[in-house]
Amino acid sequence: MGAKSQSLKNKNGHIVSETKSGLNRRQFLRQIGVSAGAGLLATHSITQALASNTMDSSSTQLTKDDLPSALMDDGSLPQTSLTQTSCIAPMIETRLFASSNVGGSDDRTQLALVRVACAGFKVNNPTITNRQYLRFAGTDSQRASDLQNIATGAIAAPNVLLGVRGGYGAMRLLPMVDWSTLGRIMKERGTILAGFSDVTAIQCALLAKGNMSSLAAPMLYSEFGKTKPDEVSCRQFVEALTNPNLAIDISDASLTSSSLPSILTSAEPKTITGTIWGGNLSVVSSLAGSEYLPRINGGIVFLEDVGEQAYRIERMLYDLYLAGVFKNQQAIVFGALSGAGEDSYDKRYDVATVIRQLHELTGLPIYSGMRFGHIGQKYSFPLGATCQISADTVGGYQLAFANYPTIKSETIHAEGLWQAV
Repeated sequence: MGAKSQSLKNKNGHIVSETKSGLNRRQFLRQIGVSAGAGLLATHSITQALASNTMDSSSTQLTKDDLPSALMDDGSLPQTSLTQTSCIAPMIETRLFASSNVGGSDDRTQLALVRVACAGFKVNNPTITNRQYLRFAGTDSQRASDLQNIATGAIAAPNVLLGVRGGYGAMRLLPMVDWSTLGRIMKERGTILAGFSDVTAIQCALLAKGNMSSLAAPMLYSEFGKTKPDEVSCRQFVEALTNPNLAIDISDASLTSSSLPSILTSAEPKTITGTIWGGNLSVVSSLAGSEYLPRINGGIVFLEDVGEQAYRIERMLYDLYLAGVFKNQQAIVFGALSGAGEDSYDKRYDVATVIRQLHELTGLPIYSGMRFGHIGQKYSFPLGATCQISADTVGGYQLAFANYPTIKSETIHAEGLWQAV
């Protein structure tokens, strides 16, 4: 049987064809018309081209979304095998939004753009990665326009809105976007907004005022531009994008604290169903009392953070508690709380102590160890979707998700996200 022929336009507007069996890397890069920087990456190995660009391990501009894996993870190494692979024609209409920090390396950005294109994502606005104002990826107006132009109809809603990176800055944009209209348009189109870390502010506002879900997931610069992207995180990103019945099993609480049980409850755990919402604890707590924090009746709160000492974690949790955020919630789920260190006054005062105190305050069941946060091998999942939590027979639990947009699995070539180009 012959391979099916498809077509796309190169940078000169000429139609070129490719086969469903895939393009080799040189054919692919030539057809989509990449920049000179990405062309350099196409003719050298990642190690050679990025020898001076190990942002994921030695950046002078580290932020919470790209801290060294030695700090972020639980000691295990990312399961990544860089291979040169064929690409597919990018057909998934994708737009970037750069709501927070500016990127630190053009080469890293170009590498990320090549990888997502190879995986099937047709990025329509790559030039926004060139913007900078102070520490931010453009002025407030420029960064807000990445989303507001979709709300006004100036730009058609894509299949995927992919965050560039986190850090800080999304908070400044919240009053500048018509979240209600944006949410409606995204829902009509089935648009998936993906990101985490500082992007939590965007995701909370979108849910609170636009009643629209999003995806807690890796981002362009933060993951796909790494010298060695984490294969597990990449595969799970694709899984969450394409599986309408996503389920995640958690066996222990070690990512939150090895001193906690997976389920902390005062009664026999029961199956819970509700809307899961939240994200990065630092960002969620800073929204307390604002119109941009979701008010979900019967919700399930998800929280994660990195590099925060136990007392700071507790202070932020008290911010939420005193603001009444935990009222009418059914449960709290903690992802990774990594890099907390020891308390300088008393090392017994740790993350486990803080979470046990929260359990006493709220009376809510607390589920720990969710495989998401500022870690390697993270499992993407929808925020603002229906989530069912059920205990298993060996002390763990499962989160099963429903009612969120997905895209067709055949449109994504997952290996492109971590390949050596």
